[in-house]
This record gives sequence, structure tokens and C-alpha cells, in this order.
Amino acid sequence: MGEFVELEINEAIGTIRLGRPPMNALNTQIQEELREAARVAAATPEVRAVIVYGGEKVFAAGADITEFTTTTFQDMTVRAEALSSAFDAVARIPKPVVAAITGYALGGGCELALACDWRVVAADAKLGQPEIKLGIIPGAGGTQRLARLVGPARAKDLIFSGRMVDAEEALRIGLADRVVPAAEVYAAAVELVRPYLTGPALALRAAKQAIDSGLNMDLASGLALESHLFAGLFATEDRVEGTTAFVEKRKPTFTGK
Repeated sequence: MGEFVELEINEAIGTIRLGRPPMNALNTQIQEELREAARVAAATPEVRAVIVYGGEKVFAAGADITEFTTTTFQDMTVRAEALSSAFDAVARIPKPVVAAITGYALGGGCELALACDWRVVAADAKLGQPEIKLGIIPGAGGTQRLARLVGPARAKDLIFSGRMVDAEEALRIGLADRVVPAAEVYAAAVELVRPYLTGPALALRAAKQAIDSGLNMDLASGLALESHLFAGLFATEDRVEGTTAFVEKRKPTFTGK
């Protein structure tokens, strides 16, 4: 698909694989290739779940700082929105998405992981938002998604200090969802999404939209969105199959329609 980002499809799992050795530094090119991979994964019916993976050694150790040394305020006012929206494209994939994290997920790498629904983390991995040490702040969703995930006080601790957390702390504060040996990270990510490969794709899509969009609304608006999405699922074949299978006391066979 791109020089640094590939979308590999195998048995209904789309793996967005980063490949810019040695540290998968997220330069402008890889950000745009990531956006395109997310678009294709979202639009491909055969893909029922997505894994974002940086390989066996490292997830992504952050932005390519060499690009920042000559970037002016005027340059970044143009580029900042595109940077954030590239990661947002991953967050908006209307399917279950898991980050499989080995090595380091720092700065933009951590922000990419935050854009996923879950994070499977290697036992020896390190995560963090060290941008403050460069005199800047996270600019691709870190201040927003991290605070929503672990709470504002913990997010401020990590972002103000720029410190890294290990897998044990990440699991304790909710930044990681599963911690496994490094060699088992990708396999554990596959097992996490496997139950959804034969699930009701439209209902899963609606559930993700209701949760993610509802977090940005007041309760009344969120409930209205939920009702709208709930009612819409009564037009799907999977709703007919699911309710019929329940009455007939059998396992449903969903088609994603």
C-alpha cells in the first residue's frame, strides 16, 4: 500500500503494519500512509477487525523529530490538523481495532495506540507522552484521548512529566488492556478480536459509534444518538437472524448485513 505502512488482510483481520526501521518514527509520509490504510480497512467488507502493529521490536517511538527542528509556526499551523486527523482516521475505523504494542509506544506512537479500541502490551514495553521535554505538547490526540482513558489527573502526570510507564503501570491505570510476553503480543491481539470476526458487523459499528460519539456529548444527546442507532439496527438482516436464533435456541449466523 505504501512505503512504510502496509495493510495485510488474513482471515477477516486487517493488520495495519508499520515498517520504518529502526523505530517506526512517524514522519509526514508515514502519517499519510496510515490515513490511507485506515480508509481502506474501513471500506473493505472482508475486514471485520483491525490490528495496528509495529513489528516484533517496536510499535512506534514517536514523531520524526528531525522534521521539527526546521518547522516554523506558520508551517505547523497548516500541518497540525492533518497530523491529528491522520490518527483520527484510525479512531474512526467502524470496526474493532486493537494496538499490538512491543518495545516503545512514545509520543505519536502512544497517540496512535490511544486511537485504537484496546491496547495489548508486551511485558517489557514502555509507553508515554514525552513531548514536554521538547518544549511542546502532544499534538495528535494525546491530551484528549489520554485524559478520557485514564482520567485528567493521571493524564496530567504523564504529560506534564513526560515520563515513561512500564506495562504493569499501564495496565493498572487503564492505558493497557492486556499484558503478555513480547513474543505473544500479536497472537494475543488476534485472540482479542477473533470473537468479533463472525459477529454482527453493523451492530458492532453502531455500538462503537454510540460509545465514541456519546463521550463528546451531554447525556441527553448521547441517549438520543443511542436510540437512533438502536432503531436503525431493526432494518438489518443480522437483527432478524439474531432474534430468531435466540427464540429457536440456536447459535446465530451473522452475515454483516
